[in-house]
Amino acid sequence: MRAVDELYSLLVPLANTRLILPRACVAEVVSFTPAARAGDPAAPWLIGTLEWNGREIPVISFEGACGLEVALPSGRVRAVVIRCLGDELDGGHFAIVTQGFPQLVRVNAAVLEPDASSGWGETSPVICQLRMINQRPLIPDLEQLEHMIAERLAA
Repeated sequence: MRAVDELYSLLVPLANTRLILPRACVAEVVSFTPAARAGDPAAPWLIGTLEWNGREIPVISFEGACGLEVALPSGRVRAVVIRCLGDELDGGHFAIVTQGFPQLVRVNAAVLEPDASSGWGETSPVICQLRMINQRPLIPDLEQLEHMIAERLAA
């Protein structure tokens, strides 16, 4: 069996950085309208819910989940619907608010290298930061995010 040389991914714009997600983890990119219910004051990163495919799914601010300030929505706000890797969330999906349109990219070892200069904590939902040509996207820990959301929803 041959190893995969390239991976289709989405570069997801946030307020001050970008995420890079494997395309297979993304169910859909949808317009974002105000959440159906207010967020959790104890966890301001949990913005609320979004109706998607006939069910309510949790919506988060990735920046807020990292302990940074929750970005104010701009005019080009979208929500990236993520397929859960585990089974902690009913419905198997959650959404991350973006500050623009995600861009489809093909990545390979020639354009990526780890960026060890950023120091994310053990409990942070960031696996690592990369150097990718002229970008420094973050690889989110989707399992950690799912766990954080499930924990807050159960509280």
